[in-house]
Amino acid sequence: MNIEAFRDYCLSKKYVTESFPFDEKILVFKVARKMFALSGLECQPSTVNLKCNPEKSIELRERYNDIIEGFHMSKKHWNTINIEGNLPTDFIKELIDHSYNLVVNGMTKKVQRELGFI
Repeated sequence: MNIEAFRDYCLSKKYVTESFPFDEKILVFKVARKMFALSGLECQPSTVNLKCNPEKSIELRERYNDIIEGFHMSKKHWNTINIEGNLPTDFIKELIDHSYNLVVNGMTKKVQRELGFI
């Protein structure tokens, strides 16, 4: 998966916005103002940081060379994924979905209801 396909997939999800809150090199994706993905646009190969539950984070890092602890992020809750490595596109999309869903599920029921998630 290239960075453009990653961006397109993130933006296809409900209530997602993109911004550069840190600098012009770090692209951040948020759902309802909560971050679920980010990428350093100058990284080669392209990598992205995605939220992940702690148990799954450890399992993924042990199983895949293209998944490591989140760079400049909480190592417990974030992974850095080489999206131009050997991971299949569908699997990367599953990881994006997992990150997005963690953020949505962390919202209050009231906000989830207002946004139409429940």
